[in-house]
Amino acid sequence: MGLEDMVREVVGFVKDHQGWAAPIVFALAFGESLAFISLLVPAWGALVGIGALIGASNISFWPVWVAGAIGAALGDWVSYWLGYTFKDRVAQMWPLSRYPDVLPRAEKFVKAWGVPGIFIGRFFGPLRAAVPLVAGIFEMDYWRFQAANFLSAFVWAATLLLFGDAASRLIAMVWSAF
Repeated sequence: MGLEDMVREVVGFVKDHQGWAAPIVFALAFGESLAFISLLVPAWGALVGIGALIGASNISFWPVWVAGAIGAALGDWVSYWLGYTFKDRVAQMWPLSRYPDVLPRAEKFVKAWGVPGIFIGRFFGPLRAAVPLVAGIFEMDYWRFQAANFLSAFVWAATLLLFGDAASRLIAMVWSAF
């Protein structure tokens, strides 16, 4: 099953079982933000797709948004802890051992940007989970990291869900015009 098929399956499941929207978004956001896992299963497409369902169904935005934000923040929290706990051994762990350029890029990014880098890194693919890992490795101040982590998680979750919602509404509007 390819990534597109997986996204369709997840979005289809949420469409049919709307009560599961928040827990599924939590799990997707957690996986998307968790070191190691995010490199294997990028979930942002499913999150945008679920956002599209919000405008087209009775799914409430607020619980889904909070679930996504908390899932993302907890994923980064665990990634920070892994970096802090395992330090240099992280680079030898799979799958990072297969992607040797990810940690040096994240290190350069964290050193250049500091705490704002946590916020910015949330929005850039493989850096999303690598930046918190590196912040832990280099022992970035815990509370500053968590402040940026939680704030960026709420902005990130809202961005993906609202993008999907706006796109579905625009498509529906265009479709009804023809």
